[in-house]
Amino acid sequence: MSEIILRPATVDDAAEMLAIYAPYVIQTTVSSEYDAPTLEEFTRRIRTFTEKLPWLVCIIDGEVAGYGYASPHRTRAAYQWSVETSIYVAQDWHRHGIAGAIYAALFEVLAMQGYYNIYVGITSPNERSMKFHKSMGFVISGAYQESMYKFGQWRDVLWMGRSLRPHDGAPEPTVPFPEISDSPLVSRALRQAMQRIHDI
Repeated sequence: MSEIILRPATVDDAAEMLAIYAPYVIQTTVSSEYDAPTLEEFTRRIRTFTEKLPWLVCIIDGEVAGYGYASPHRTRAAYQWSVETSIYVAQDWHRHGIAGAIYAALFEVLAMQGYYNIYVGITSPNERSMKFHKSMGFVISGAYQESMYKFGQWRDVLWMGRSLRPHDGAPEPTVPFPEISDSPLVSRALRQAMQRIHDI
């Protein structure tokens, strides 16, 4: 039986995570980057974002099978309770529930931190991604028409969103992820999310 671990990512995971991400950049429109980042740049991103937000990694039998993270939706003050997410799964590990498990964990952790909204941009067309996000509770928020140019073609980016908590009253300041990353509540959320992974 395979060993499955879902935990916060560290810079030591950077090389394996980048190996998963790079084909999405080079071969697909899932990423809006033209060139895969260097390991140095990718490591910098992990260090920068994890000062406040979670990056989670799924390890199967000692190897990174997928990862996901949250990043700021916008930088101005009034948007500080909203985040964007990205999830990348190694090609050999598609359709095993890994992305759903990472999302389930992110929903719980981000809510604990005090975030209210989570958004994802999907380069069109991508019916598979749209269907998956709908299954995870996302709804269509809108679209940026012909806003992205890659592989010789202008493409729409569809935006989908999901609420993480009721929008009642003024929000409290969010809690940086490092302050709760070792808490029993986060550990429980990660264990429960792992139950979504199947056929391993």
